[in-house]
Order: sequence, then C-alpha cells, then structure tokens
Amino acid sequence: MFKLIKNDGKARRGEVTTAHGTFQTPCFMNVGTAGAIKGGISSVDLKGLKTQVELCNTYHLHLRPTDTVVRKMGGLHKFINWDRPILTDSGGFQVFSLAKLRKIKEEGVYFASHIDGHRIFMSPEVSMQIQSNLGSDIAMAFDECIENPSPYKYVKDSIERTTRWLYRCRDEMARLNSLPDTVNPKQMLFGINQGSTFDDLRIKHMKDIAELNLDGYAIGGLAVGEETSEMYRIIDVVEPYMPKDKPRYLMGVGTPSNIIEAVARGVDMFDCVMPSRNARHATVFTWSGIMHLNNKCYETDPKPVDEQCDCPTCRNFSRAYMRHLFKANEQLAGRLAVQHNLYFYNTLAEKIRESIEKDEFEDFRAKYSTLLATRI
Repeated sequence: MFKLIKNDGKARRGEVTTAHGTFQTPCFMNVGTAGAIKGGISSVDLKGLKTQVELCNTYHLHLRPTDTVVRKMGGLHKFINWDRPILTDSGGFQVFSLAKLRKIKEEGVYFASHIDGHRIFMSPEVSMQIQSNLGSDIAMAFDECIENPSPYKYVKDSIERTTRWLYRCRDEMARLNSLPDTVNPKQMLFGINQGSTFDDLRIKHMKDIAELNLDGYAIGGLAVGEETSEMYRIIDVVEPYMPKDKPRYLMGVGTPSNIIEAVARGVDMFDCVMPSRNARHATVFTWSGIMHLNNKCYETDPKPVDEQCDCPTCRNFSRAYMRHLFKANEQLAGRLAVQHNLYFYNTLAEKIRESIEKDEFEDFRAKYSTLLATRI
C-alpha cells in the first residue's frame, strides 16, 4: 500500500496505493468537509487544481445528508463525482470541538448535534460503520481529541481508552470489509497518536498503536493553540517510533511553512482548511509570501495575484479585479481566491516532492520556509 521511494534526510518521497488510485507523497489533501470545498469549488474543478486526495468528514456527513443516503447513492465517490482517493476523518475532532454537552464512556461518546441539539451516540463501531457506508479509501480511527493543555493523569487515561477504541475500530473494519455488500471492501484504517504535549505519553501511545500494524498512522491533537515550536518538538519526539514502512499523517496542519518543516521531520500527508478559509477572506498564499487582496495598493494593480503561478485565477484575472470583487462582496471573489490557494498548496507539495527526488530539499526549505510565512 505504501512505497517509500526516497529519503533526503528525514524528508520522505513515497506513494500510497488505494482502491481509487495511487497518490504521491508528500501530499496535501483538500478539505471537502461535507463533500464540497467551501468557496464554490466542485470535484471537477479539483482535478485541474492538482488535487490528489479529498478529505471529507464523518460527523458532518452523518448529520446530513446522512451516511445511509450516501450509501444508497453508491458511496461518496459516486455521490460527489470524484474517482480519486478520499480520506474520511472519524468525526472525533468534531465531537469534541462542536458538541457543547458530551459524556465520554468506555462504550463511546454521547453528545448533542451542533445543528439541532438532538442526541447522538458515536463509538468506534459506529464511526467505522459510517465510514464504511461512505466508502472512503482511508478511514481514520475514532479517538478522543485532547485539549492542550490537559492534566497528565487525564491524558494518560484518555490515550489508554483511545488505544482500546483502536482495537475495536480495527475489528469492526475487518468485519465490515468482509461483507458482500460493502461499498469499498478495500477500505484502509489509520490509527491516531495522541498524548497532548507529554513526551513519554506520546511515545508510549505511538509504540502501543504501532503494534496493530495498521495501514498508516497520524499525529493528532496538534495545531490546536500550542506554540508552533511545541508542535515541531512533538513531531520530533514521536517520529522515531512511527513505522518507517507506513504513511505518516499530521492532522489539521497547516501553513505552507508548517508543511515544509513537518516534511523535514518525516511527515508524508497533510490537510487543513486554511487555504480555502483564508481565501474566502481575501488572504492568498504566493511564492513571495502572504497577500491580503483588500489592501488599497492593489486597487489599480494589473498583475496577476502571483506572477509565479499558472493557476486558472492567475492566468485570467488581475489583483485589481480580485480586490474589486471582494469589495463588492461578489461570490466570484471567494471562488477565484480559493481556486488559487488550493492550486498553490498542491503545487507546494509537488515542488517538495521534486526537491526530495533531486536531494535538494534542504535548499528548498532554506529558501521557502520563512519566505512563505512573510506577509507582503
């Protein structure tokens, strides 16, 4: 399933094969939470933006249109018209971030829908069943997303329960994949490392879940308010204990600089809502730094958003026009900016792969890690 092609220091160049094709790593996964990218970008558009993998969310799709509806429509690939790999988040993060009232028990979590307040139960088995109905290529294990900071004793108890939940996820997925009417019988399972910012707990949890020999492993519970340096430190702590022959996924990260720095620490896969969310508020990423298109200096600027970019937006529209669209509250503004940012992130991943292949990753890192975080 995972082929490690080349190392350049700790940076890894690889590929992951799924039931719906192979994708190259390092890889950025575009976030289509409810089966759609916010900003008016369709699955047809995504192919022209170099997207390899789309990430969709179990929690949101379970609430609407419901996973049973998606199953009746032939699974998520057919429902959203996407024939490339899909990864589904387990819903764990949303349960712990959106639900105001929740009760965690060994069997699972009881909580209220953030939409209408109706009571919901989510367990390892339920999460696997929902993701099986969706038919994604990669399913994420159901875990507790721990707040940073949290008391040591709470974190210790939480990750021990998350490990027990992971065994249940594995067993339920094996059962579901064996059924004759399963949407995607080749669905894969990734485990998630937790442990807040405690080195010993992070290491122990990674060792424990590595024993299950799953299809891949993620680092969760980061980029949730802690200092960036702390996030990098935790990756450095955990990475030596992550299986070398499995893909590594840093969940919910991040800025272009975050991605470059995490690749330097041995991470393969990333996702983040930042490119689409920032774009809808007129903030775009360029090869010269971060640009805010509402600034008056762009009022009569005829240049494309990024002169080094060949995305559909940069090929066809000026900074002045983009600023006008945002000032006029035209929906097209968001669509064009999201289009640019997604293309930029996917091109970033492409250039990182190329630099690793040429043994030039450290030069790439030195040139772009700080530059891409600079505000123009």
